[in-house]
Parts: sequence; structure tokens; C-alpha cells
Amino acid sequence: MTTQTVHIPVLLNEVVNDMAVRDGETVVDGTFGAGGYARALLDSAAISLFAIDRDPAAHERARPLITAYAPRLTLLNGCFGDMEALLATRGINRVDAIVLDIGVSSPQIDTPERGFSFRFDGPLDMRMGDTGPTAADVVNNAEEADLADIFYRYGEERLSRRVARAIVLRRAEKKFERTGDLADVIRSCVPKSKDGIDPATRSFQGLRIHVNDELGELERALDAAERLLSPGGRLCVVTFHSLEDRLVKEFMRARSGNMPGPSRHLPGPAAAGPAPTFRLFSKSGTGPGAEEQARNPRARSARLRTAIRTEAPAWEQGEAA
Repeated sequence: MTTQTVHIPVLLNEVVNDMAVRDGETVVDGTFGAGGYARALLDSAAISLFAIDRDPAAHERARPLITAYAPRLTLLNGCFGDMEALLATRGINRVDAIVLDIGVSSPQIDTPERGFSFRFDGPLDMRMGDTGPTAADVVNNAEEADLADIFYRYGEERLSRRVARAIVLRRAEKKFERTGDLADVIRSCVPKSKDGIDPATRSFQGLRIHVNDELGELERALDAAERLLSPGGRLCVVTFHSLEDRLVKEFMRARSGNMPGPSRHLPGPAAAGPAPTFRLFSKSGTGPGAEEQARNPRARSARLRTAIRTEAPAWEQGEAA
């Protein structure tokens, strides 16, 4: 049974303010989801908005919105890391603003049939799209060391080796098919934490990020945004955990020339490199206020980082500040 979800866009007012879209601009919502940002941006100015999503369910949800905002809203099927190629199919090679809301959406995580959540028992899937290996394929076939690496790198699970070992021992008897089954095995070897977070949280996060190549998608999207944005264009990225936020922060700092010197004890200029392609809107980013956190607990870990495109040419692959 599908759980009905009311999607609450995180940091919505802050995103709309930072995007500052104006009449006639071309805008990209790289992670359409339930359309919260898209609707707000379309209401704020007479823009043309290209939204991207690889989830067939998102395309189904988008139909009324596309009709309501025709012809200003176009939904493209694919991964936001491929936005440059997707936009090229519509003759678009320059845009004025891009927003990315990273991670799993509320409709995905609250639908048991999608297999994202340890709170609901469902098929062990976790794919944001409908192609590629499922989470069940990974836990049933990956080497023990590879599983441990997934849980440690992407889930920051300290007991990753213990979790991987428990999974391998159990799958030798019976393959994993359900989220509840996997969560129970993880809980059997990871003790409860004092903060009340479910013991399966970190391992499920790591598995989901691996299945969907989420960090790879984000890296490709940031590079594409640098090439697509016109001078003065705005890049807004909302993240929900430290891995995503660190990647975005380091990208924006590097591209804005704000990398630290070689030593805080021996400060000095960074090595000469390409001209900065972005200007930071703020160095620390923006988090949700107390009112939003109380209204929407999922917003608590969110962080919005915004950068403004300069006139400098995009960096070549492998260039560093």
C-alpha cells in the first residue's frame, strides 16, 4: 500500500530569494521531485523552466503542473548529472539559474514499494529511476569488503565491517528481498545510539547513495552548471547530509578562489590557477530556522549554498586552484 505524503519543500523561501529569477530568464530545476521549487519559481516571475527527473512517478505527478503552467514548464526525463546533454536536445546551452535539491524525495521515501525506508517493509529496491541494479542486487551479490566500504564511505557507519559480515552470513542461508528483513539484520549487530537514531539509518543511507550514484551525479551536475550558467547566473544547492554538503562546499570554495592557504600558521597565497568562475553568496550557507524545523523535521539537517557565476571561462577537467 502506498503511503500518502504531503511534500514540504525545504528552505523554499530562501531558495526563491537566492534564485532571484526575473521575467524572460531560462531556469533549471535539476531535481523536480514533487515540484515544490518549480511551482514557486514559476509563480515568482515569467520564466521558462526546464525540470529534470529520472523517476517515472515524478513525471506522472507533474502532468497537472505542466498543463497549468504551459508552455513555460518542460519536464525532461533523465539524471540531473546529464543536464547539459538533456538541455541540448531542446536547443538550450545557456541558462540563468539552476537549483538542485539533493537526495531522496519525501514521496520516494514514504512509499514502501520504492524500498528506500527501513520504517516501512517493502521490496528492497532503492532506485530513484527504473533501471540498473537494485539494493537487493547489491546486498545479495557484492563482496563483503565492498559492502563494508559502501556502508563506511557513503553511510559513515563505524561498524561497517560488522554489518557487512552479518549480511554475508545471512544471505548464505536466504537472499534478501525486503527492507524490513535487511533492517532487522543490521539492528541485530549495531547497538542503539543515545540520540535515538535507528541503527539501520546509516547503512540504508550508504546503500541508497551507492545504488543511485548520488555523489557522482552531484559532481557531474556541478561541473555542468559551471558550463551552462551565463555570467550573473545563480547556482543554488540544497543538501541534507555531510557528504553532499562537503562536496558542494569544496566545489564552490575552489571555483570562487576561497580555498585556504597551505597552513594557518604560515598563511600564504594559494598556487596560481584558473580565474574564479563563481562568487559565493555566503561562505557558510543557510540553514532552516527554528519555525521550519518544528514544522518539518526533515529540514533540520538541510543546508542551502548559493554561488553567482562570473564571466571567467569554465575550468578544464582536472584543473585546481
